[in-house]
Amino acid sequence: MNTKRIINISLIVIGLIGLIFIFWWLSKDPTSKLVINVEGADNRGEGLAAEDVEIGEHFEHFATDYEKFTETWPRFRGSDFDNISKSPVKMIDNFGTEGPKIMWSVELGEGHSGAAVYEGLVYILDYSEEERADKLRCFSLADGKEMWSRGYSLSVKRNHGMSRTIPAITEDYIVTIGPKSHVMCLDREDGEFRWGFDVVKEYQTEIPFWYTGQCPLIDNNTAIIAAGGTKLMVAIDCDTGEKLWETENPKGWKMSHSSVMPYTFGGRKMYVYSAIGALFGVAADGDDAGQILWEEPVWNHSVVAPSPICMPDGKIFMTAGYGAGSMMLQLSESNGNFSVEILSEYLPKEGLACEQQSPVYWNGHLFGIMPKDGGTMRNQFICVDPVDTKKVVWSSGKEARFGLGPYFIADNKFFILNDNGTLTILRPSTEKYIQLEQVNIIENGHDAWAPFAVANGFLLLRDSKTMVCIDMNV
Repeated sequence: MNTKRIINISLIVIGLIGLIFIFWWLSKDPTSKLVINVEGADNRGEGLAAEDVEIGEHFEHFATDYEKFTETWPRFRGSDFDNISKSPVKMIDNFGTEGPKIMWSVELGEGHSGAAVYEGLVYILDYSEEERADKLRCFSLADGKEMWSRGYSLSVKRNHGMSRTIPAITEDYIVTIGPKSHVMCLDREDGEFRWGFDVVKEYQTEIPFWYTGQCPLIDNNTAIIAAGGTKLMVAIDCDTGEKLWETENPKGWKMSHSSVMPYTFGGRKMYVYSAIGALFGVAADGDDAGQILWEEPVWNHSVVAPSPICMPDGKIFMTAGYGAGSMMLQLSESNGNFSVEILSEYLPKEGLACEQQSPVYWNGHLFGIMPKDGGTMRNQFICVDPVDTKKVVWSSGKEARFGLGPYFIADNKFFILNDNGTLTILRPSTEKYIQLEQVNIIENGHDAWAPFAVANGFLLLRDSKTMVCIDMNV
């Protein structure tokens, strides 16, 4: 067989194969393996057809005696909502050869809920897969002994964990909000049930991706919840459960993972919230309590986790992950009326941006961990000028990168927790990155994202399944 005939046969075979492939491709249904997008399959808005829940129905009492202390960390971002401890207690900045002094640890349901502390008692909202229930659990700060728990039966599927929020605590009350937006109010010390309500059922709220991340607020014995449904925000009397006011929501803004931040500016106290749809401020008191004072609808992203950083001069910094970047606004007041101006808006690689945690404002500067889409500074801890948050004063450098974990200031030290449970201690500075210590706290730690809490020199942190208490006293 000559070479020319071999080539011709080869070309015919290749052509036949090509024709067969084309016929197969044209007859193939590319959608045959696709699944219809059933409402609720992604856990978004799952609670719209939720089961009936008897909030507060379960109570277990384990112990009575505990060592009382004097300090508190009563809510998300601490007493002053700035993630800075004002305690005079001196804390170590080097663990030495003996390593961290771990006082106790406790296994939790998978999640990212953080602790609150009140005078020797630790409170954390947990989810028990075995019992299929949200549970507010109370522990002794000194030794980790469980005192009591109060909760309710609820079906929650694992979706990067279940519980995500931090209780709000006063001397008299505790308010929690669970993964499917069930709000519960208890007496603080003994867990006696006061009232509860289902935000989804009452306001037709759509639960955000990965469940409710909003931490509740108690202000002057009034619980403040961003409903993001038929009503935008609601104020409830902690003593009686009576609704004091409700904010209208004509534009249909939705609940985000961000938390409501109280702010006083221009002679008015307000609540600032970053909803899915807009950033806005609601009057906190006066004849117009519950009315929207100002809004900025340009800030509108599908996933918002960090909370607004409200600065004394009226500047408000907002940031979010998934490519959203950041925005700096200037709030102004004139004759009792408020307006807002956008000073800057940029992509995450162009300046300070954060995906999950809220930045810290300290000594006239902003600090935060850059997101994974932050360009050359991805995952670095950086310090920026608040006038121009694109201006980086310093960064931790490419050798010191962090994840989605928390950071805060206590005893004039920055504490940062990496995803795997590694704790880094820094000296706060507006000049350079000063690392003092770095050590792994949770062996084989995973998704250590919950915010810190500290009281009387005891540092509380957790990964997705374990909470740890470290004695940091000098």
